[in-house]
Amino acid sequence: MTTDRLTDADRSFLFVLGSSRPDGNTEILARAAAEQLPAGVPQRWVDLAQDPLPDFQDGRHEDGTWPVSEREEELRRLTLEATDIVIASPLYWYAVSANTKRYLDYWSGWLGVPGLDFKKRMAGGTLWGVTVMAEENEATADGLITSLNNTAAYLGMRFGGVLLGNGSRPGQVRDDERALTRAKTFFEREAPLARFPGEEETGER
Repeated sequence: MTTDRLTDADRSFLFVLGSSRPDGNTEILARAAAEQLPAGVPQRWVDLAQDPLPDFQDGRHEDGTWPVSEREEELRRLTLEATDIVIASPLYWYAVSANTKRYLDYWSGWLGVPGLDFKKRMAGGTLWGVTVMAEENEATADGLITSLNNTAAYLGMRFGGVLLGNGSRPGQVRDDERALTRAKTFFEREAPLARFPGEEETGER
């Protein structure tokens, strides 16, 4: 990935589903947004609940190597191949789901893989979020939004923000007209270079 802005012909999306159940509200909203992407833009979808990753074990400061499973290798490859990564996770306890957090924890391990240049290759890409919550007060998702923004900032990525929806019972997000309206143009929005809170004021990077 580079820091240059990409045309639609150069973009490819990876949608990472973090719900513990299939066809959940967050997936419904993510697919509604994905339907608006140009037909020629590749989309790949990964469900973290299917063949889940084991708990991440940080071995960056230990001797030896951590065995890489086929599932981890696949996720790592798909992550690096995408120009746009969409984290689609329900809001669980004001943060991303356990499956999603585990996936992001693996990014820590990939940072230390010799020759992979994970941070350099992620820089300039765009991170997006989609979440559906039971709470109607969207401020309850601030923790999730901050987490994804800071992740993007650390890696030198752009951050497109988080598409928010409301729903608890299966399929309930379909009744959230505001969320479905926002989904129609979500991926058209400007995705600025992510910055940590306070960087704009201090000028530090």
